[in-house]
Amino acid sequence: MEFIATDISDLYVLQPKVHGDHRGFFLESYSKEVFDKAGIAATFIQDNHSCSASTGVLRGLHFQKPPFAQTKLIRVTRGSILDVAVDLRKDSPTFMQWRSFELTEDNFTMLLVPAGFAHGFCTTAPDTHVQYKVDAPYAPESDSGIRWNDPQIGVAWPITEPVLSVKDAGLPFLKDNPSPF
Repeated sequence: MEFIATDISDLYVLQPKVHGDHRGFFLESYSKEVFDKAGIAATFIQDNHSCSASTGVLRGLHFQKPPFAQTKLIRVTRGSILDVAVDLRKDSPTFMQWRSFELTEDNFTMLLVPAGFAHGFCTTAPDTHVQYKVDAPYAPESDSGIRWNDPQIGVAWPITEPVLSVKDAGLPFLKDNPSPF
C-alpha cells in the first residue's frame, strides 16, 4: 500500500496494490502492520457502510468533538464520490483549508482523514457505496458538523443543489460552531 502525503499534515491518500486477472481482483484494504510501519497510529474499532441512491447526495461536513474525535479511512466500493476533508485544527498552518479527492470503485483510492478534520462527500454516480473505518465510537453528545456550503470554508462542490438530510441542511456555519480542536 502506498501512503501519499498531501500538503495538509496527517491527511493521506492511500493507493492499495490491486492484483487483477481474468477472475477479477484482490486488494488488501487495511493492515494494522502496514499502517504501523507507515507511522499511522489509528486503531480502528468500527466499520461503517453508507449507500446513496442518487447522484448529488451530499453527506457532511461532519466531525465528532473530543474526546470522541475520529480518524476515518474511507473507500468507495461502488460508484464514485468527491471526498472532502477540512482542517479544523486551530494551531495548524492549514486551519480552515480543505482538499478534495475523487474516490471511485475503479481507482481504488482511499483517504485517511485524521481527527481534527471535518469530513464530507458528494456522490458523482448513482447507487454509490462508501465504506469507512473509524477509531472512536459514535457518540451522539459529541456529534457535530459545519454547513456544506459555509462561505468561510468555500468548498468547490460539483453541485449547487445537493440532496441533503434534514440534519445536514441544518448544520451551523463555522462562525456559529467554532472548532473544538
